[in-house]
Amino acid sequence: MLDNLDMTPALKFTNINKYYAKQHVLKSLSLVIERGSFVGLIGENGAGKTTLIQCLLDFCDIQSGEIEIFGMPHQNTEARSPLAFLPERFIPPYFVTGNDFLQHMVRMYHEPFDATVRDEVIAALDLDFAALKKPVHALSKGMAQKLGLAAVLMSNKDLLVLDEPMSGLDPKARSLFKRYLLDQKSKGKTLFFSTHLLADVEMLCDEIIILHEGQPQFIGSPQSCCEQFGVKTLEEAYISSIT
Repeated sequence: MLDNLDMTPALKFTNINKYYAKQHVLKSLSLVIERGSFVGLIGENGAGKTTLIQCLLDFCDIQSGEIEIFGMPHQNTEARSPLAFLPERFIPPYFVTGNDFLQHMVRMYHEPFDATVRDEVIAALDLDFAALKKPVHALSKGMAQKLGLAAVLMSNKDLLVLDEPMSGLDPKARSLFKRYLLDQKSKGKTLFFSTHLLADVEMLCDEIIILHEGQPQFIGSPQSCCEQFGVKTLEEAYISSIT
């Protein structure tokens, strides 16, 4: 676990430039994500949200700039040890049962497997316990998504990086998941996630980042976003920021 008294930001992006062939996907992007904060990354398809997360995790190279994770260069494997990640297109191994998958992932995170914690997380995601005995190929998309989220929540990591985590979740599961995340926030966890669901960022986030054509158009609280654009809803503020 990290030292709670250390004020080093959880994430720091400095002048990030990323190209795919001739396409300039991220344009001199700079961001700071403070530890203990919940930050939502929103934007149109193709705005650069997933690319930014992939750069953070060193899944792809950046052409220039620096990324730090709790003060360490992101290329350093050790820098990523305090975080857990769930990709947008999460597909667990088809041949394992849900419970085997969770046990394997907890070992990968170097955590002891605790059935009590598993049961708490499963309940928080409204995942049927019977699903844990089934092979993954027998699960629906929503149930598989819940399984992936359960693994992340069982990781006991200080930083959660989630790409479209609510995808495939039914309304009840979304509500329970958000409540659980807010409980984790009270314990000092940091959340950095992308989403298209503005209601979720309004409920969860200290800050939102509106990304448009590879550049932040707004950084601040959902309320201050509405105030800046002189509108009553976050949806109106979002539209105003990208048009």
